[in-house]
Amino acid sequence: MLIQRIITGSIMAALLAFAVLNFSAEYFSLVLGVLILLGAWEWAFLAGLNAIYQRVLFVLLTLLPILAIQFWTQILELISQTFDWTEVRTYSGILEWLVIPPVIFWILITLLIRNSPQGILALRPKRWQKAFIGFFILISCWMFIARLRAFYGAEMTLYFMMIVWIADISAYFTGRKFGKNKLSPDISPGKTVEGMFGALISGALSAVVLSLIYGFPIIIASDFVLLSTLTVLISIYGDLFISIAKRQRGVKDSGTLLPGHGGILDRIDSAIAAAPLFYAGVYLIYEQVS
Repeated sequence: MLIQRIITGSIMAALLAFAVLNFSAEYFSLVLGVLILLGAWEWAFLAGLNAIYQRVLFVLLTLLPILAIQFWTQILELISQTFDWTEVRTYSGILEWLVIPPVIFWILITLLIRNSPQGILALRPKRWQKAFIGFFILISCWMFIARLRAFYGAEMTLYFMMIVWIADISAYFTGRKFGKNKLSPDISPGKTVEGMFGALISGALSAVVLSLIYGFPIIIASDFVLLSTLTVLISIYGDLFISIAKRQRGVKDSGTLLPGHGGILDRIDSAIAAAPLFYAGVYLIYEQVS
């Protein structure tokens, strides 16, 4: 099982890294969109949308804002030309403010899982509420990874993916070697506090390596260490959040598409939670130095 997991994870990581480095920002966002839509199909099942038409409808509803955001610039240009509103071109910056709700959401989820795991497990939201939550977190993930690639380049996007991957690997092996204290046994018995600290240390060390490679001044390097550590922390609780959805649905995996991993959500759960926070942090760091 471990070998199968490693092979599947390695192939998926290699394909994503290739897309990040070789595709244009527009084509990468479309590839990412396909991944998110596959995740939407799985989330529809976790939300209790059992009928095929309901799951198809949910995927289509998820697709609409992806297309709207993807072609946001062209839409603004068309509006400005149609109505002669030259000012409308300056409004595209409003999308940056959309990072605030998902960041707040994931901070609250982290605190809730940390302080009241049984309470959040006991919640039984309605199907439409669960569907909306999935819609919200999946669109946020797509939007801010796509914008990270478009505005801050392939290398920063690859760095984000790598710290999530490295943290996941570090948590697994540190937990197996040193794990004694369960992080959240009611939700995911396999995760340990020691594994979490292994992941957090890997995030901090990744930021140090990044800073050394690019020669960041100490202030910027410190910012990246903090951001990377917080990103890893949120990613861990994003994983636990998806585990809650699976437990409430009574399944082990979100799907069967990826051998050794389960479904797409089983593989990208950490990145879903971490993407908005990382994007917001990078945005603030770049604003600081510009």
